[in-house]
Amino acid sequence: MQSSAFIAKLVGPMLVVVSVGMLTNKDTYHAIISEFLHSGALVYLAGLLSLLAGLAIVNAHNSWRAEWSVIITILGWLMLIGGIVRIVLPHFTVSFGAAVYGSTAAVVIVAIIGLVIGGFLTFKGYSR
Repeated sequence: MQSSAFIAKLVGPMLVVVSVGMLTNKDTYHAIISEFLHSGALVYLAGLLSLLAGLAIVNAHNSWRAEWSVIITILGWLMLIGGIVRIVLPHFTVSFGAAVYGSTAAVVIVAIIGLVIGGFLTFKGYSR
């Protein structure tokens, strides 16, 4: 459980800050995402970073118990898989990203989801 709180203290606030940034700067984030999708080097670099973070989380916290900390395990696996996809299938990443982030409304939806998950993880991590 100690690793759960530690990872929640890292991932939770990061998600909250990024989500607040997305909500307060929707057009800017939409432009950033568009630029990102047009740069193969950035897609590759994001894949490496996501793969590394996902591996770190999965190796430190691969717990599938039915409690709040399973969210950390799921996020770790999603990061790991996302990193692999960005590295191995960069064209799919660009197509999928363009479809998902085709409008600023998508940025808002993703930001709200990130804010909820990040807020929950921040609460769980720091409430001990």
